[in-house]
Amino acid sequence: MPQPRTIDLLLAKYSESHLNPTNEVIHFICVPVIVFTLLGLVWAIHPLAAVAVTVASLVYYFTLSKPFALGMLAMSAVMLAVLAALPQPAVLPLSLAIFVLAWIGQFIGHKIEGKKPSFFDDLRFLLIGPLFVLGFLYRRYKLAY
Repeated sequence: MPQPRTIDLLLAKYSESHLNPTNEVIHFICVPVIVFTLLGLVWAIHPLAAVAVTVASLVYYFTLSKPFALGMLAMSAVMLAVLAALPQPAVLPLSLAIFVLAWIGQFIGHKIEGKKPSFFDDLRFLLIGPLFVLGFLYRRYKLAY
């Protein structure tokens, strides 16, 4: 019997604390927003730093799943393009305010769930959250990951 892939194990573990439908909806909204605003915070330091963070995360995603990495590449490219289109002075305050609000949403979701966020046990789950959301879309459209 073949061993489960690392990505399958990570998603299964992440899913254990994301079973409540309300918490799932909150995560489907807040996780992409957090990724966008995190890139915005780094973009405010320097746009190339945001690109470097994106590339580093994509390297990790490619070790887990090529289809997930390609999905994250597309999402990251859109996010970076939006950041490039925003007025530079607006990026930091907008990103900071929305980042805080999205994390408040996440913690409300976990309060509803009754379980602590996965990243308290393993920091890798900060990078798995976006794949959890992307996995929902892949399953909905019958795409392999």
